[in-house]
Amino acid sequence: MYPEENNMHMNPPVNDVPFQPAGTFVEETNPVVPPAEPTPVVPPVVPPVNPYECTTAYQPPVYSTPRYTPPVHTPTPPKKKSGAGKWIGIIALCLCISLIGGVLGAAIYSNLASTEATQSNSSAPTNPGNSVILEGEHQPVVITPEKVETGKVLTAAEVYATYVNSTVGITTSITTNYWGYQSTSAASGSGFIISEDGYIITNHHVIEDSDSISVAMYDGTEYNAKLVGYDESNDLAILKVEATGLQPVILGKSSSMHVGDDVVAIGNPLGELTFSLTKGTVSALNRDVTMSNGITMSLIQTDCAINSGNSGGALFNMYGEVVGITNAKYSSSSYGEASIDNIGFAIPIDDVRGIITSIMEKGYYAKPYIGVSVADVSEESQGYGLPKGASVREIVVDSPSEQAGLKLNDIITHVNGEEISGSSELVAIVRNCKPGDTMKLTVYRVGQTIELTLTVGEQVQNTQKEEQKISGYEGLFPGWGF
Repeated sequence: MYPEENNMHMNPPVNDVPFQPAGTFVEETNPVVPPAEPTPVVPPVVPPVNPYECTTAYQPPVYSTPRYTPPVHTPTPPKKKSGAGKWIGIIALCLCISLIGGVLGAAIYSNLASTEATQSNSSAPTNPGNSVILEGEHQPVVITPEKVETGKVLTAAEVYATYVNSTVGITTSITTNYWGYQSTSAASGSGFIISEDGYIITNHHVIEDSDSISVAMYDGTEYNAKLVGYDESNDLAILKVEATGLQPVILGKSSSMHVGDDVVAIGNPLGELTFSLTKGTVSALNRDVTMSNGITMSLIQTDCAINSGNSGGALFNMYGEVVGITNAKYSSSSYGEASIDNIGFAIPIDDVRGIITSIMEKGYYAKPYIGVSVADVSEESQGYGLPKGASVREIVVDSPSEQAGLKLNDIITHVNGEEISGSSELVAIVRNCKPGDTMKLTVYRVGQTIELTLTVGEQVQNTQKEEQKISGYEGLFPGWGF
């Protein structure tokens, strides 16, 4: 507002002439003839025109007295602060300084801890001449063979960025004879690096019957791999490439997983969409699944998208630790027209940790062995009076089971005095035994209950398949074999 305009509104001029708005035009519809001698009218006092003022259709009325008189304000002197108020201010200032110091200290500590954790996760300790497996631990517990702190929760993007270089694509060449003609085909899968000197984990079914194995790294480097050892019953195979300085994964503990925990899988679905990440949760634990080859396995169920080509890849928890090896999925073809989505499975890493170490160290795996194949007793059979337990379907010649006196169709109901309800429980007990351990078996046989003593043997799993002589009906009764 300009100065002239401000003075006009605050102190308007006094004029006794009635107000007539300026610039107002009225159209006459009935004109009247003016008198011969009009009475002179004194024009109102109009303030000087401001050339910068916008033209409006309104001017303020003129009053005989000012319509506004600004009040007179007398400044009030500030109150003197009491002694208590002074001390309160000092205390508040000290608290503010302490709070700022605490925040800065926490930020500095968090930054140092984050940097230290990142260096621990991203760098693998090297020991020339030895293969090192990294195992993660959230609690201050001594870990063998080497402790790596992985207490920081990562995002899926951080897990991928940290461990995609530990993931490999696997391609195999398979030669088949058809009536004297040879046909060569290729298969693909996934794997992950377990040591910096070139040991790689994958599934047995990925490299089964292969003539050659090729491994591709994330940076595009390719290696020819050799098969070090495998365990078909656990769908596990160990490969070796001639390389050093590779980035290994960190092994976690599948026993610490819970239903609902977040997990991610990295692999090569369809053998074409290389190094893809899928994210999901743990849907179930200890899920008994019978594979297409008749072997039943206790697996982690997940809703991560697991497809052909993902087999052998790593299943990570959100600490960046491997808790499983992806190996199977339910498919729609198995259920007719039903649509099956996101029901995938992974081998718990705890179940194969000892196998991995044994194969890397010795080139073979010596596992507890009793030489029997068992299956669950069906509900229909239980309806006819048979007890629940593990029913013997096959017995290996000269095996510990045959030497202990087990026979076909025996039903093992108790082990060391503990009742078992099915074959999976018996497998878990044997898996936790060591060669030379003794097992007291309670067996139901043709209406009688007998007691048998079995000494656990040792089975060496080499890289080449060995035919086993089976007494009974070979291959007709799929179930647990161990």
